[in-house]
Amino acid sequence: MKKETKTLSQKNLFAARRWHLVDVNGQTVGRVATRIAALLRGKNNPVFSPHLDCGDFVVVVNARQLRFTGKKLRDKIYYRHTEYPGGIRTTTAGQMLEKQPEEVLRIAVEGMLPKTRLGHQMATKLKIYAGAEHPHAAQQPLALTVGE
Repeated sequence: MKKETKTLSQKNLFAARRWHLVDVNGQTVGRVATRIAALLRGKNNPVFSPHLDCGDFVVVVNARQLRFTGKKLRDKIYYRHTEYPGGIRTTTAGQMLEKQPEEVLRIAVEGMLPKTRLGHQMATKLKIYAGAEHPHAAQQPLALTVGE
């Protein structure tokens, strides 16, 4: 007679979430985005469950100093649509980094999260700021280094 084992699942009712502060000054977009996406999903927690939102909050500063490798500033194109016929709009990565540096990183991170309601809920815990100032000092975020 075999002994039955139970699979334990985390109850995510009131999980204590940590706050992380990531300075992305001079970092590459993709390498930073993968680390941030893992924190938002909670892959670093020992009680990780893929069907629960057990990730942490992430505050990103200095998004204006992000960098791309190669010729991506000129060749990478971001698309959006106005929902009107013929309303496709294109923007290069260089233009986007100049006008909306927060959106460059947000698009990269959200592309690495699940495309479900759970993924959208995880994305709300990402706070991105172009400069070095952020309004989350009261949460006492832990400084996190994202090395190359």
